[in-house]
Amino acid sequence: MSQLDPAFAASTQGAKPAPLDPQIRTFVQRMSADASKFPRRDTVSIAEGRAIAEQVRAPWAAGGPVMARTTEQRVPTRHGEVLIRTYEPKERRMPGAFFYIHGGGFVLFSIDTHDRLMREYAERAGIMVIGINYTRAPEAQFPQPIEECIDTVNWLVAHAADIGFDPKQFFIGGDSAGGNLSLCTAMHFRDVGHSPIRGMVLNYAGCSTDLYQDSVVRYGAGDYGLSLHMMVWFYRNYLGRKADYTDPRMNLLDADLHDIPPAFLVIAECDPLYDGQIEMIDTMQAAGVDVDAKVYQGTVHSFLEAVSIADVASAAFDDTVRWLQKHA
Repeated sequence: MSQLDPAFAASTQGAKPAPLDPQIRTFVQRMSADASKFPRRDTVSIAEGRAIAEQVRAPWAAGGPVMARTTEQRVPTRHGEVLIRTYEPKERRMPGAFFYIHGGGFVLFSIDTHDRLMREYAERAGIMVIGINYTRAPEAQFPQPIEECIDTVNWLVAHAADIGFDPKQFFIGGDSAGGNLSLCTAMHFRDVGHSPIRGMVLNYAGCSTDLYQDSVVRYGAGDYGLSLHMMVWFYRNYLGRKADYTDPRMNLLDADLHDIPPAFLVIAECDPLYDGQIEMIDTMQAAGVDVDAKVYQGTVHSFLEAVSIADVASAAFDDTVRWLQKHA
């Protein structure tokens, strides 16, 4: 189990950021160079900002594993239909499914920006992966995306035979905002008393709305990808009321986590969200949750997208696959 570096428990005054993995540094530099060709996303319309994000992310979603079959369909939720994409690897070694929820601050990104990420999981684990295009903010503010994910899980489990997976081996996971939505979905099914979720994968998940953490100060200036400015912009689009900031479905460190499924936390060392995830480990342990976590040295928020050039991203995928197999 990874523990909080004592340096993060003290003031950041005079403290140096951790060194970046050289391959991750290249990822950050390339991403930054591509993003600099466009206006800042908060200065243009939401539609234009999303289009920019898709273009900047496109090179990192390309290449990688080839699936036996990829299909799309629309499924019903209480808020209307959402698009899902199903990835079937050439070799199925796990009969279940991994429901994956993309990040992007609840505002940006899609199953297209995360296409390679989901194909990597499908190929490496030999499991069906199902991605969702939940409705993003500001069109859908808190808690609508949570409710869409809940309804989609219910639909998937009810139609598991038609889709072609064993509902007894159903995992959920996501990155950043998608990690938040994954945990909220798991808490809902715990509350209704019949959870289909075998385990959760939380990749550099948003666990806290506290913007005054040391890791935010140390890594939130924009040099490491995710910036404090963008975090505030995301919150202002997603959260419609002051009370939403302290709602335990947003500030997950205040949530009741008893009896939730086992969890694996993939933590980026050089991430504004680092402190919240480290605290989440302790919070889960205190609630009796079966939790595993690993801090990946020299990595940044979204580092899994660098799998085409970064060995540490590949290692994180393989660690997650081993965890899935252990909890199958």
